[in-house]
Amino acid sequence: LRFDEKVRVVVFKSEVKGVFCAGADLKERAKMDDAEVAHFVKRLRNLMDEIAALPVPTIAAIDGYALGGGLELALACDLRVAASSAKMGLIETTRGLLPGAGGTQRLPRCVGIGLAKELIFTGRQIDGQEACSMGLVNHTVPQNNEGDAAYQRALTLAKEILPQAPFAVKMGKLAINRGMEVDIASGMAIEGMCYAQNIPTRDRQEGMAAFREKRPPHFIGK
Repeated sequence: LRFDEKVRVVVFKSEVKGVFCAGADLKERAKMDDAEVAHFVKRLRNLMDEIAALPVPTIAAIDGYALGGGLELALACDLRVAASSAKMGLIETTRGLLPGAGGTQRLPRCVGIGLAKELIFTGRQIDGQEACSMGLVNHTVPQNNEGDAAYQRALTLAKEILPQAPFAVKMGKLAINRGMEVDIASGMAIEGMCYAQNIPTRDRQEGMAAFREKRPPHFIGK
């Protein structure tokens, strides 16, 4: 996906009705020794980092349970859409653990430090409506009979992104992600570097031409 230039948006969904991702298999985990657990969690953290580093926008379609590592997977995505009946939580402390695949870092960046600490300390599960009210998800929708309401809303969101200039969207994502990790002056410099890369693109020229000619632009990602 990282190197496929035809890919504009990636949507993460589950094929299991009622479950987005239920997290680690604790029965499997119980059979591991301490070294194996550390290796497993390191690989999991690396996977989440790979997802977060995808150059195109990513959307998690949460139509059911997203618990522990399942919520960490959703947090590694750029955008999240949830069914109102979905259940989300970093429940690790209820099992004698703490989030180890990015949850302690991505949740506070998403909802703020106070709420993140409350959710992690208590291991509480929240529904889609609560998640939307605290900014954990971008949109919440009532679940449908097929059980894929969040996925359908995620597709609608993806279709809003698709017509936009692909390279500009990628640079926008990069500027936001890198800028959030530094002070604002450094962030402005990062934005400037991303903008400079976008200036010579054919898509920028096409966008200007389409505006002048009062027609829809036809972007090619170049």
